Amino acid sequence: MKTKLQRRSVQASAVLLTIAVAAGVSGCQDSRAASVDSASTPEVNIIVGGLEKVIYMPAKLAEGLGLFEKEGVKVNLLGEQSGATAENSLLTGNAQGVEGFYDHTIDLQAKGQCITSVVQLANIPGEAEVVSSSKAGAIKSAADFEGRNLGITSLGSSTDFLTQALAGQAGVKSYTPAKVGAGQTFIAAMDNNGIDAGMTTDPTIAQLVETGKGKVMIDMRTEEGTRKALGGLYPAASVYMSCDFVQKNPQTVQKVVNAFVGALRFINSHSAAEIAAKMPKEYANAGQALYEKSINDTKTMFNKDGKMDADGARNVLSILDKYSTNVKGKGSSIDLSKTYTTAFVEKVPAEK
Repeated sequence: MKTKLQRRSVQASAVLLTIAVAAGVSGCQDSRAASVDSASTPEVNIIVGGLEKVIYMPAKLAEGLGLFEKEGVKVNLLGEQSGATAENSLLTGNAQGVEGFYDHTIDLQAKGQCITSVVQLANIPGEAEVVSSSKAGAIKSAADFEGRNLGITSLGSSTDFLTQALAGQAGVKSYTPAKVGAGQTFIAAMDNNGIDAGMTTDPTIAQLVETGKGKVMIDMRTEEGTRKALGGLYPAASVYMSCDFVQKNPQTVQKVVNAFVGALRFINSHSAAEIAAKMPKEYANAGQALYEKSINDTKTMFNKDGKMDADGARNVLSILDKYSTNVKGKGSSIDLSKTYTTAFVEKVPAEK
């Protein structure tokens, strides 16, 4: 009979196999990428690890504000519920970019892939570990994760990386990661006692707290909470692309970056209600007031200029090197300069 750790190893191996297969055909992306810059209106597919998540709202906001059109680039935003599945789409050439967590660029470099963040949307995760209200008395900190079922979006996702880090720092030896996605599937898992606690984002956090089903235990939606939980900043939401695509298509990348920085500027200069008004109406399916609250609770996480915090990038590497199954022991061989660039954000026109 397999132990929990053995089951986790088998699951992780399956994910690595999927990545390896995807990486084997990644050359298809490179050959198609070369001609994008030469098109009169370049077209880019960007996979988003959860279009409705507040931490990723710059993508749909840029679309809603008409910023991609203004820059002269056609951007197709395609949703995935997990950063792990989003990166697969990038590696197989089905997309040219991903709006997802920066830590994937380090994780993929450990697997031999060169992926770089071209605009850093946030220097903190915007995530929270939420504990079921019925278990809040027994689970008060990460030290109480031992033997628990902990919700993540999927194996190999950033919620998985962060959970590993929190558990590792607390000295937890064994827990069961449960793939429960986000939104209603996460809430259902907590309702049905499928998970005792889990890592998620707004608006899911707001819905759980508002209904009394869950309580925020570890809050990484603020810089203070992130530093307390992870010992420093943890650059998260970003737009990352293959190094090859970036090198071959600098004009197109610049247009995309200009649009995302425009969205960041809007977030930092407008109220939650004004931002919500530019987002798809269906994202407020739990009520407009609650959706605006979820934006207000999270909006301070976003950068104003799209630049990476260099110390934060080093902290991400340090954490993954200690606790990530894929990166552990490989930290010294990771070239951080290839995992992000500020060249494009530095060329964004000044705000008028």
